[in-house]
Amino acid sequence: MRLVKKILKSIGIILIIPITYLIISLISSYITVNNSNDLTKKKHSIYIASNGIHLEIIIPKTELDTSILNGLTYTEQEQFFSFGWGDKTFYIETSTWGSFTIVNKCKAAFVNTPALLHVIRYTTMKSNWVEIKMSSSQIRKINSYIYNTFRLDASNKKIILPGLRYYKNDDFYEATGSYNCFNTCNTWVNTGLKQSDAKACLWTPFDFRLLSLHKAYNN
Repeated sequence: MRLVKKILKSIGIILIIPITYLIISLISSYITVNNSNDLTKKKHSIYIASNGIHLEIIIPKTELDTSILNGLTYTEQEQFFSFGWGDKTFYIETSTWGSFTIVNKCKAAFVNTPALLHVIRYTTMKSNWVEIKMSSSQIRKINSYIYNTFRLDASNKKIILPGLRYYKNDDFYEATGSYNCFNTCNTWVNTGLKQSDAKACLWTPFDFRLLSLHKAYNN
């Protein structure tokens, strides 16, 4: 009986960590910051989109600062740039979410791991993109946020990972910051919106709340 109690106590201690994380994550996700609905000065548009788990920020080429465009590979036909920040191990070693092993999941969640910036280029808009209206000041801030996410070499040039890509229209670059369960790909997007004075969550590791916030904002 004592052994059973010890086992149950150990299980309880193990479970309380993810349960506490989940509760805090959900509460902070539903606390909205930068809650202004004034659209009078917001003449610019960016977008966010998710593959079901992972959020990205999409910005039209016409709204991108030259500091970001410099060093990127793109064609004249490609008019939208998607920026997604994430765990370097995941990007390099996994081609699908299904091949993301338990070891890699634990490492990404609990250990500070290096990050990459995934840049995808599009010729046209996609139907699942959610629009975020921004002022000129906000556009400058989100540009600065993304530019500062690129890790630069000694010559202040972006560091591309040659040969690493999922499609014909994407590239990976070394990024600043470290990935963990408190600083996820979706946290990166949320932080960018917060720093740009756009509607965002207090903190969130999830994708769904940001999407619902801005879908409701546009309706």
